Amino acid sequence: MPELPEVETTVRGLARFLEGERLERVTLNRADLRRPFPEDLVQVMTGARVTTLARRAKYGLINTDRGQTMIFHLGMSGRWRIDPESIEKHDHLVIETADHRFSLCDPRRFGSVDLVAEDALDLWPQFAAMGPEPLGDDLTAGYLHKALSGRKQAIKLALLDQRIVVGLGNIYVCEALYRARISPKRAAGRISLAALERLVPLIKEVLEASILDGGSSLRDYAQPDGELGYFATRFDVYGREGEPCKRGDSVIKRFAQGGRSTWYCPACQR
Repeated sequence: MPELPEVETTVRGLARFLEGERLERVTLNRADLRRPFPEDLVQVMTGARVTTLARRAKYGLINTDRGQTMIFHLGMSGRWRIDPESIEKHDHLVIETADHRFSLCDPRRFGSVDLVAEDALDLWPQFAAMGPEPLGDDLTAGYLHKALSGRKQAIKLALLDQRIVVGLGNIYVCEALYRARISPKRAAGRISLAALERLVPLIKEVLEASILDGGSSLRDYAQPDGELGYFATRFDVYGREGEPCKRGDSVIKRFAQGGRSTWYCPACQR
């Protein structure tokens, strides 16, 4: 599934061509993705001018001058294509400006598109209970220390909880915990403030590095222009089971945790 850096990369790529532009045509090529498209999506978005694009967690937001925001989620394999040569069977939503055409391609149809009033975004059910953005100023060691207090749940699983911090996925939690030398097995409530002061900047660091590289491009993911991201070539632990730790002679281990694989170094992550 595209994670926060992939969504951020997508939003930035779209913004280069969409911000300030009027949507001259909006076409739906099927009735639904994971759930139905909003009934009034075509009516509301046709003729609207895009004011800004933004990201919240793993959702992209296209804000318009009509006070309505189109929210998209890329699901497992969704991506936006800019100026495709032809519209293919998996291009389920197409929007056009005077100069460009954008198609939302989602072969598995696990993505979604919603329409929400801009002044009600914080109350939208998917956003209402979300924690702070990991790249924002609200994610601090002090905040995490308080949010994790008393939790027996493993720190890896706690960081994946969107109520604590949004947008963190399996890849980047594994990578950040490795850089901070924190075992993914440790109880979240027993992580010291000093360790969290080490971890928080590294969460931001690993996300920003991936954004600069254009994401990780696992499986089907690509940027809107079709280019693949390169952060996957620099993973320290993710997907490296049995390979040597970059810090010493130990090897990277993998185990199941909360229904997902976790990669870590048992020698340097305590």
